[in-house]
Amino acid sequence: MTPLLEARGLSYAYTGGAPAVRNVSLEVPPASMIAIIGANGSGKSTFLRMLAGLYRPAAGEVLLDGRPFATVPPRLRAREIAYMPQTAAAAFPFPALDVVLSGRTPHLPRFHLEGARDREIGMEALEAAGAAHLAARPVTALSAGERQMVALARALAQQPRLLLLDEPSSALDLKHRAGIMRALARLRAARGLSIVMITHDLQLTGSLFDRILALRGGETAACGRPDEVLRSELLADVYGEPNVRAQRMGDQTLVWIEA
Repeated sequence: MTPLLEARGLSYAYTGGAPAVRNVSLEVPPASMIAIIGANGSGKSTFLRMLAGLYRPAAGEVLLDGRPFATVPPRLRAREIAYMPQTAAAAFPFPALDVVLSGRTPHLPRFHLEGARDREIGMEALEAAGAAHLAARPVTALSAGERQMVALARALAQQPRLLLLDEPSSALDLKHRAGIMRALARLRAARGLSIVMITHDLQLTGSLFDRILALRGGETAACGRPDEVLRSELLADVYGEPNVRAQRMGDQTLVWIEA
């Protein structure tokens, strides 16, 4: 089966700097959930931005349905792939629903405004993100966690086949973090949505994700099933912390730092 998205040997370097990502590959099958983990500065966000088409690789290529990115029109790519950055800016006091509706742009004819069906889709996306109660509130009045929920709803409103998330739950409390993860799992089951997500919450990755890509210093340290990657010795190497411990308990993996 052709992967929905495939990254082949991607490398990237910022101007005047050493390579931030070196020869990293990843296959994203349809209806899959993949976590990207690693220490700060390990190249996770840079790699995700290449998957989103925001950065052009210095080497390697990204393919969508087997087609190189360069041959896929940007508007079509925007219908297939939604990207949620780590932080959501809120410069203007637009209502949250209006921000979410901006995710409908790839589906609208040029110079057309959103219609009733688009507003329904926007509200459904807010509901899925656990943020329907924020629809009328200006985004400038929202907390960082609430803005993350609205940003996720905007990505969902694109109705993509692939969702790229850069730490979507970093500012969320435990309840909303669990709610978003349940929503993503439901969307995968109901719509066949594929998800690639950067996360530092290793407890989430053990039971919800099919595979984990672990990066260390911009390179692949491991890529495999959660039980293959979430091991004490491997995590100690990835994070540079010799006292990290991981233990499998049923379909969960507990990860902690030993004092």
